[in-house]
Amino acid sequence: MAAAARLGTLDFLLGATADCNAILKALQPIFQEQGMTETVHNWEDHGYLATYIKKNGSFANLRIHPHGLVLVDLQSCNDHTKGREEADQLLNKVEERMKELFHSNIKRVKRLPAILRGGVIDRYWPTADGRLVEYDIDEVVYDEDSPFQNIKILHSKQFGNILILSGDVNLAESDLAYTQAIMGSGKEDYTGKEVLILGGGDGGILYEIVKLKPKMVTMSNIDQMVIDGCKKYMRKTCGDVLDNLKGECYQVLIEDCIPVLKRYAKEGRMFDYVINDLTAVPISTSPEEDSTWEFLRLILDLSMKVLKQDGKYFTQGNCINLTDALTLYEEQLSRLYCPVEFSKETVCVPSYMELWVFYTIWKKQTDI
Repeated sequence: MAAAARLGTLDFLLGATADCNAILKALQPIFQEQGMTETVHNWEDHGYLATYIKKNGSFANLRIHPHGLVLVDLQSCNDHTKGREEADQLLNKVEERMKELFHSNIKRVKRLPAILRGGVIDRYWPTADGRLVEYDIDEVVYDEDSPFQNIKILHSKQFGNILILSGDVNLAESDLAYTQAIMGSGKEDYTGKEVLILGGGDGGILYEIVKLKPKMVTMSNIDQMVIDGCKKYMRKTCGDVLDNLKGECYQVLIEDCIPVLKRYAKEGRMFDYVINDLTAVPISTSPEEDSTWEFLRLILDLSMKVLKQDGKYFTQGNCINLTDALTLYEEQLSRLYCPVEFSKETVCVPSYMELWVFYTIWKKQTDI
């Protein structure tokens, strides 16, 4: 298997405009000492781009902007310690030379940890609002494609095993805060209650509710492979509750939840709680064009039809920074077939590395 590529970066922001030619001449010897072949591009008003290529395939880009921004990118193979050390030493020499040249006239030096690209273990996963996070992942525990999605379970030193569905971080073994929030944050009495869970394939919600002695919990999840993966590798989250699809006070239906909701609505079956753990509020702010919004509205309407008049509907929203998407979701609540009211809570979910919004929705009480 080919080695991963290692990308090192080093940025300088100078306190004044840059003498591009002087910087280039000062740094050239560092790259030439490594036996790297140089190519220089010069734009009259836009500075220099110098590329340096080594026989082993590693290369560097030196970009010098006239306004005082100097960028160094160094890409090499991550296949042996010596190569990594050589790359680090080259960046060290560039940093030392720049500090010699400019002394206190450097406003900022920024050197990020190297990014590994194409490695066996993918450590980089974006947050909901588009920021890149590097996780401390050290093992691919499970990686399979179901008929519906890609399912990964990766091990993190901090967060335990993490369930990732089609590139979306779903839940880690550390994330009891998520499960508690989507159940009402300990404020609800589930004793003797009828509960419907939509999604929830990791088993966390089901496991926690069963402890609270409900009358019956029905969980509808379309993907058997998610359940199979989680019952084997996410046991800190689901315990033994996924070992059997039926228990004393619960049943797991391997079905699409929409037909299940339609069937229950037709039968007149009602629930004290409906917990939607299917998907976050869409990031798109074009609800008329995004099919996910259409799906979300359908789930909401059908859920209200099977929710008792004094029942509660719990769901996740999204990252607190996605204010437009969250506002749009709240607007959708006014378009349901019945009037509803809602409250929301913001919770820190450890493996998300961002604050997450959860909603409680209930039918508006009307005066008779």
